[in-house]
Amino acid sequence: MTLNELRFIVAVAQTRNFRRAAEKAFISQPALSLAIQKLEEELGLKIFERGKNDISLTPVGASIVEQAQRVLEEAERIREIAAQGKNQLTTPLRVGIIHSVGPYLLPDLIPALKKTAPQMALEVEENITANLDALLRNGKLDVIIIALPFGDTGILTRPLYDESFEVVVSNEHRWAGRRSIKSAELSEESVLLLDSGHCFSNQVEEACPELHRKGANIQHGTSLETIRNMVASGLGITVLPASANVARYRNKLLSVIPFTKPVPARRIALAWRKSFARTQAVEALAKAVGLAKISGIRHLD
Repeated sequence: MTLNELRFIVAVAQTRNFRRAAEKAFISQPALSLAIQKLEEELGLKIFERGKNDISLTPVGASIVEQAQRVLEEAERIREIAAQGKNQLTTPLRVGIIHSVGPYLLPDLIPALKKTAPQMALEVEENITANLDALLRNGKLDVIIIALPFGDTGILTRPLYDESFEVVVSNEHRWAGRRSIKSAELSEESVLLLDSGHCFSNQVEEACPELHRKGANIQHGTSLETIRNMVASGLGITVLPASANVARYRNKLLSVIPFTKPVPARRIALAWRKSFARTQAVEALAKAVGLAKISGIRHLD
């Protein structure tokens, strides 16, 4: 049994296709198939059920692939531990970030990171929380920036900042001159939110329980910027995180109105695997976020 054979079965499990798995592993399909067959013979069991049009894991195969993923991650950790004797801030850091944070944090984070770790580039993956969670646990990402609550005993988190929510309406809307809005009032309007699966939509609905009532008029958009433009066109109202409403993103056709107290808010944090050895890189990223000058957020010590 070799690490390469374990990589091959993980690749097939992820793609459910021998050809795509071979491309992912940068070997020929016959070589990959032969290696997996050899491993199955060594173990004395079938890892995959090979149908005419699909490939599935056997029950024991699923457990083997899960263990293989852990073995590969631990093997990668050996390299990371070895790197501890070197400068942890000279190689790229693979960072995942949720859609409702990325566009508004990164423009200020990158310049700040140039001060805390000038040689450490970021490989950025923007995605929804569930996908970032899977990529983090599979070792495809080193650290992710998400909203709390998040994680379990295998994941470490570090709170970064608190961010309030704000109501955004068209200048022609009857609320445009209001000084504040009660969260309960949102249920009276057509509210535009991100598609289901985005944690920000869930947070808005939790902060405004009336949106769950039968008959609530909720529409969805693919991104906060798309929703902002839909609101400007007069389609409805929305709720955005405060960082999305700073001067550089303001639209002259829109009015931003704060909530009355208690103001709905979220807490943004870093999350990484306990086994991740580049703790200095995590610290540098957290420090850079702390240096980022973003209006509407409250940095945490």
